[in-house]
Amino acid sequence: MSSVFETIMLICFGLSWPLNVIKAYKARTAKGTSLPFILLIITGYIAGITAKLVTQQINYVLVVYLLNLAIVSLNVAVYFRNAALDKSTKRMEAVKNA
Repeated sequence: MSSVFETIMLICFGLSWPLNVIKAYKARTAKGTSLPFILLIITGYIAGITAKLVTQQINYVLVVYLLNLAIVSLNVAVYFRNAALDKSTKRMEAVKNA
């Protein structure tokens, strides 16, 4: 029964991450995004996956952990893309104001 509740928790968290990826991608800026926070979440998912592997609880919950990890990792990619866009915008503004 605990696996069911753990899966519900992971699904609830997991549903929010794709929305965050889409919002960040559309925003085209890294402002307001915390890379340390995202990395902390990734560390948590890795710890959860490791716990499942160490205790040999290889079941559907592990799949949900892996899916969430993949989606949160997408946030890192979008963060670096947006940071590059921010840098490019700043450079263009500097040239324009010169």
